[in-house]
Amino acid sequence: MTGTSATKSTEFESIYKLKVTIVPTNKPMIRKDESNVVFRATSVKWRAVVVEISRMHKTGHPVLVGTTSVEQSDSLSEQLNEAGIPHEVLNAKPENVEREAEIVAQSGRLRAVTIATNMAGRGTDIILGGSAEFMARLKLREILMPSQFSDIY
Repeated sequence: MTGTSATKSTEFESIYKLKVTIVPTNKPMIRKDESNVVFRATSVKWRAVVVEISRMHKTGHPVLVGTTSVEQSDSLSEQLNEAGIPHEVLNAKPENVEREAEIVAQSGRLRAVTIATNMAGRGTDIILGGSAEFMARLKLREILMPSQFSDIY
């Protein structure tokens, strides 16, 4: 089952001899889909992304930004640092691997800003408000190993 197969129904039928059936949602759609925004220059696009992240962060909404490369996530991280927006970066760098599940689980917390490349965090649920289990683990680590946390917080 997928929400995107309807647009490829002709292809499924001609190649795989499969028909696509659309099953209506159980509840009415409440998400508001906005129009796409197109930018002439990449630098302008990323500035607009930082402005939107800042706006959402100020309201308290958690923000999860998906990037397609480590370079993009690092560049966006630098821009967020310049804007004074605290955030977590999750990409394929070795220093992030150990905390991958924790970063993803906490990305639903109030005011959380998380940048993740498209391969990161598989198999971990994002819980709005944050994961109590991961918050408890973090607090224990903070108490038991305070020297490791002095530069993070």
